[in-house]
Amino acid sequence: MGYIPLGIAFGILSVESGISFIATVIMSIVVFAGAGQFLAVSLLSAHAGYFEIAIGTFLLNLRHFFYGITIMDELKDFGMKKFYIIFGLTDETFALLKTWKSDEDKEKTFFRIALFDHLYWITGTIIGAAMASTISFNSSGVEFSLTVLFVVLTIELLRQQKNFKTFFTACIIGIFSLIFIPAGKMLIASLTLGVIVMFIMRGFVDE
Repeated sequence: MGYIPLGIAFGILSVESGISFIATVIMSIVVFAGAGQFLAVSLLSAHAGYFEIAIGTFLLNLRHFFYGITIMDELKDFGMKKFYIIFGLTDETFALLKTWKSDEDKEKTFFRIALFDHLYWITGTIIGAAMASTISFNSSGVEFSLTVLFVVLTIELLRQQKNFKTFFTACIIGIFSLIFIPAGKMLIASLTLGVIVMFIMRGFVDE
């Protein structure tokens, strides 16, 4: 249910950035990318080009490629529901699916987890977009919820895996990009650099 407050934050930010209520809700229904939607709204409000939005979103969501590889064996024997599960494979959904240990019907359970996460996100988006459309209030700072989301995800990953090599590598790349790369290009550059470095250092990290 943590998707509800996050969805509210997204709905507020999207409408405050000039995107209509309808377009905001449709984005949450057909895109359902969480952090990718926050990024898209931020880039759209900054009048970024379509190419920059596409590259930024691709790099930000590149981790889903690895999610798919990791969970592929569990989904291969599923029926039609697997296509919706793949569509709804967000960070939190993936974390739940990979830690599921019950002997219950796995296909049905996976489908329900993906569905409820999606519905919670849509519900939050509708509430947030409606608030921003009808109530006048100062929403400055709400965009920081994206940063908070990634901080929480990072902390949870560190608690589970305790692999500080990846964490410190990311910190060094982030600080380097912050100092030497212009602010408008910092996100895309640091994500690109991060992917390249992690592929090069894969053996070191795996140790």
